[in-house]
Amino acid sequence: VKSNALKAFAKTSYATKTISADRNQKSFKLTLEQFMAKRGGKAIASKGKSIKKQNEALFARIEKRYGVPAGPLIAIWGMETGFGSQRGNQNMLSSIATLAYDCRRSAFFTEHLYAALQLIDRGALSPAQRGSMHGEVGQTQFMPKAILAYGTGNLENSANALNSTANFLKAHGWRAGAGYQPGEAHFAAIQAWNAAGVYPKALALMGRQLAGGE
Repeated sequence: VKSNALKAFAKTSYATKTISADRNQKSFKLTLEQFMAKRGGKAIASKGKSIKKQNEALFARIEKRYGVPAGPLIAIWGMETGFGSQRGNQNMLSSIATLAYDCRRSAFFTEHLYAALQLIDRGALSPAQRGSMHGEVGQTQFMPKAILAYGTGNLENSANALNSTANFLKAHGWRAGAGYQPGEAHFAAIQAWNAAGVYPKALALMGRQLAGGE
C-alpha cells in the first residue's frame, strides 16, 4: 500500500454511527409487505418505470452485454439509494476500518479495508470518499472488494454503476432468459447481491413489477 493510502488510513476515526447502525438492522426481520412499505416500494416502482422508459437504450445495451434485464437493475438502484439521492455521508474508510476492528465481522471487513486502500492507491476512490454506514459507495452501493472485482468505472455515475451491477450479477451466474423470483435460477444471484432477511425477495418482487409482471 502506497503512502497516500496510508496517510488516509492514519486519519480514520472510530465510527460510532456505523456501529450503532450495524447493531440495529431490524428492518430485515420484517415481512415482505412490511419491508416494502417501510422502504417506499410503491414510490420506487413508480419512479423506476419512468426511469426505465427514459433510458431504454442504456438498459438495452446492458442486457445485450450482460444478459441482465432492466427490472432487477432498477430495483437495486432504487432500493439501495433512491436512484442516487441517498448515497450516504459517512467517511468510507473510517466506516470500514471500524467494522474491521469490531469483533462481529472483522475478517469480512478487513478484506474490504485492504481493497479500499488499493482503490485509493489507484486513484479510483478519494481518501475522503463518502458512503453509507457500512462503507458502501456509489449509485448502487458497492463495497470496495466488489469494486475491484466488478467495477466498470466511477460508480457515482449511474451508467457505470448499472453496468457494474449487471457485471456482478453475471459473475454470480446470471444468464439471459431465466427467472429471478424465489425458487428460480437467478434468485441466487439476487441473494449474492444482498442475502439479508427479506431484502432479496423485495428486489425480486420489485424487479418483476418494473418488468410489468404485476
